[in-house]
Amino acid sequence: MQENAAEVTAAQIARLAGVGRAAVSNWRRRHADFPKPVGGSETSPSFALADVERWLRDQGKLAEVPLRERIWQQFAAHTGGGVTALVQAGAVLLLVHDRPAVWLEAAAVSDPRLAEVLPPALDEALTARFGPRHTVTVPDAAELADAVPLLRGIAELAAETGARQAFEFLLKRHLDANPRQYSLTPPGLADLMAALVPVGGTVLDPAAGTGALLRAVRRPARLLAQDADPGLAALSALRLALHTGADIRTEAGDALRADAYGELAADAVLCHPPFNERNWGHDELAYDPRWEYGFPARTESELAWVQHALARLRPGGTAVLLMPPAAASRRSGRRIRAGLLRRGALRAVVALPAGAAPPYGIPLHLWVLRRPGLADRPAAGLLVVDTAAGQAGTETAVAGRDRLDWTALRTAVLDAWGPFDRHGTVEENPGVSRAVPVVELLDDDVDLAPARHLPPPAAGGADELGRVRERLTRTLGRTAELTPRPARPAPPAAPAAWPSTTVGELARAQDLVLRAGGAGTARAEAPPAVLTEQDVLAGRGPTGTLPEGPEEEPVLIERGDIVVPVLGSGTVVRVACDALAGAALGRNLQLLRPDPAALDAWFLAGFLRGSANQRQASSYASTATRLDVRRIQLPRLPLADQRRYGERFRALAEFEDALRLAGRLGEQLVQGLYDGLTDGSVLPE
Repeated sequence: MQENAAEVTAAQIARLAGVGRAAVSNWRRRHADFPKPVGGSETSPSFALADVERWLRDQGKLAEVPLRERIWQQFAAHTGGGVTALVQAGAVLLLVHDRPAVWLEAAAVSDPRLAEVLPPALDEALTARFGPRHTVTVPDAAELADAVPLLRGIAELAAETGARQAFEFLLKRHLDANPRQYSLTPPGLADLMAALVPVGGTVLDPAAGTGALLRAVRRPARLLAQDADPGLAALSALRLALHTGADIRTEAGDALRADAYGELAADAVLCHPPFNERNWGHDELAYDPRWEYGFPARTESELAWVQHALARLRPGGTAVLLMPPAAASRRSGRRIRAGLLRRGALRAVVALPAGAAPPYGIPLHLWVLRRPGLADRPAAGLLVVDTAAGQAGTETAVAGRDRLDWTALRTAVLDAWGPFDRHGTVEENPGVSRAVPVVELLDDDVDLAPARHLPPPAAGGADELGRVRERLTRTLGRTAELTPRPARPAPPAAPAAWPSTTVGELARAQDLVLRAGGAGTARAEAPPAVLTEQDVLAGRGPTGTLPEGPEEEPVLIERGDIVVPVLGSGTVVRVACDALAGAALGRNLQLLRPDPAALDAWFLAGFLRGSANQRQASSYASTATRLDVRRIQLPRLPLADQRRYGERFRALAEFEDALRLAGRLGEQLVQGLYDGLTDGSVLPE
């Protein structure tokens, strides 16, 4: 075997073959000719991709490894690591995109020869795009020798999907495989931040990471980036070059300690800075001229980034920074906050719902700033916006990771920011937005948290509470009607007399189809909504969205399908109704599609809910419980008997839905009465 050949784990083999991981374990036990491990550990072995592919094809379990999967396995085996592989891939894709004839001529030679002719071709393409002084290191022939098959495959994928989509596919896979190594800015948040700055001009991101914020800028003339990691600086340059025709410059280095743009006067700055850094340069930067609004305390690294952003703006330029909520209220930062308010530099503070960006459990803030000119009068007010209440107030847009309604959130923010930006004030929207006079904020705390300065939203009044009460009364009546009648005990030996089977056996007999969720990307036409794991647990409709990337068909739900979460110790199962039909199946969900001539869907769903089945089919890791639906047992019964059980299981599900609705309405009524009594809209009689 080639020394640096790609290796795959059991989970990756399962993905290649479109089966569950348990099937791979069965193949290893039952087939003596299954490829032997070549690496990994005893508990998590790895196998040579070429050997696995050959075995799968010989067994008739694989017609051809999909191009994307082949590329990804080669990418994961790159000896230089993920970022190096991404930079090499991005450089080749830029050559393919900008100089296709040069690539085609180079690709016509052998692999060893391609490794020799590629470096000068890459250097010419990179210099033409970024200038002679750029951050992308051109690999030499020795570094490319083992990567040539990967680079050829990437160029082939670019021919199918486009260079930009091919790069985004590799980047997304890399980020998904290494979630703790990067502080990511989700696309919805990046789009919102970019929408808060003027269109066009020169835009800087001094902590660019993977370039997500600059990628969201609308019609830029020039994009400037800096990152402390040289690999990420190069990656950002390539990503942006594949996305836009704007002039691009990236630099490596810590922007606070080694600012690469000291004389810059940008039109806008977008920044997602690192949070809570103690070692940001406090000791060596005490006399830096950027601290126009006060020298930040050691614990206030975020306020150092705020002042750095303002220092790199032209007068009248706008900066938008993602900030931790503590930066709005910590006592150690109150003098700087006061200075920003008095000079009119801080224009808005927007509270986001929890789940907008990592760390996902904290409701982060956006600060919108503007560099004041010498002749500008200080602003009279600060715009405060709280978007969390609007997200939590709907049944379908529940705050949390992957569950935010970014369209509604963006609308709420821009509807407040637009009038305020033009006129310096905005109509008060209780609980959502308000222009707060600066004089109200300049107290001993200078606390800028939006919730502290917004009047509470209207409770809805007695009429609205009356309607909620009427709906709750009807629902409770319906719940009483649906309450299961007293159970009739079965003969003691009846369950034991049932012949049984498992879901796995039914799948092998083609009585049902098993599909795992999580695959699929958004297409040009209207993409389907995604039914997420949280949607199933909450009993609501689909709220997720498909990611961008090379076109990949998602698993679409059909009426009568059974959807089961596979993580956690719960016993939630949903039978798809018309409202779920057409939605894409999300991550950590398993779909069972029974043949209606052999299996009743509600009968199958009911036995999936059994506690004994859940215990027997669950496996336990250090941090999670995983359900293997193939191991779930159910009795072999005639279809007529299945339907009798199915009707009872359907009635139980309807009763459960009514209880869930009654609980939500009860909470809404109780909270509404508390709010009405405390704000005076409801009398105590």
